[in-house]
Amino acid sequence: MSFITSILEQGLIYGILALGIYITYKILDFPDLTVDGSFPLGAAITAALLTRGMNPYITLVLSFLAGAVAGICTGLIHVKCKVRDLLSGIIMMTALWTINLYIAGTANVPLFSQKTIFNNDLMEKIIPDVLAPYATLIIVLVLALICKVLLDLYLNTKSGFLLRAVGDNDVLVVSLAKDKGNIKILGLAISNGLVALAGCIFAQEERVFEISMGTGAMVIGLASVIIGTSIFRKLTLLHTTTAVLIGSVIYKACVAVALRNFDPQAMKLVTAVLFLVVLIISMDRKKKVNTNA
Repeated sequence: MSFITSILEQGLIYGILALGIYITYKILDFPDLTVDGSFPLGAAITAALLTRGMNPYITLVLSFLAGAVAGICTGLIHVKCKVRDLLSGIIMMTALWTINLYIAGTANVPLFSQKTIFNNDLMEKIIPDVLAPYATLIIVLVLALICKVLLDLYLNTKSGFLLRAVGDNDVLVVSLAKDKGNIKILGLAISNGLVALAGCIFAQEERVFEISMGTGAMVIGLASVIIGTSIFRKLTLLHTTTAVLIGSVIYKACVAVALRNFDPQAMKLVTAVLFLVVLIISMDRKKKVNTNA
């Protein structure tokens, strides 16, 4: 049971990250590698604030805002400096490595003695003793659902429709007298804000900040998005954001099961192989759809 609970917790935390990557990958069609830096950025800010006695709930907001700033910087490099999208993300990801070290103060910050969103007086009062073993899962689930609902509400606003239009047909956006560059910057801000929020939650769940914790975040998020959108493509009643969250849980379950049969040192290799399989399956599905059409 603890094995399943752990998969759900990790899957939902990375599901928030996947929601951010869904914006750049599926909506904006922007290969944003900033996420490998903005994920540990949220964790670094969390570590720095918690060790100074900050309320753990405030770290959620501040981490999101910091991630949004990182996304804005990537957008400005791409839009204003005319740097290619992939290179813009690489530049910002590289810069964030040093920034994260400066914020956290060191490459590794343990948080075992700090109050977190999972371990504080308020949670002990709200959650009954019967549900105490599942307290972390409940909190993560609530946070993931809040992010999903807010993102759905935003995408149904005028600004959200413009964001989707930029990825599908930017000429239409220009014809509406809107600046497509500014809309891209906004999309990158929201995306990296969600990614940094996921990093904040992950650091508090794992009770540690590690400078390399963002390595491979882009791969995990992309795999989650592809799995979710591919498996639930025909279920029109299911929101895409919901499919992305479920896809993240499925991906984490596959990795966990695979690692049970392999050496833990093979985790990166297992992740790479799973991602390759996911890509091949999604490409085959696209070919079949095009052939039928």
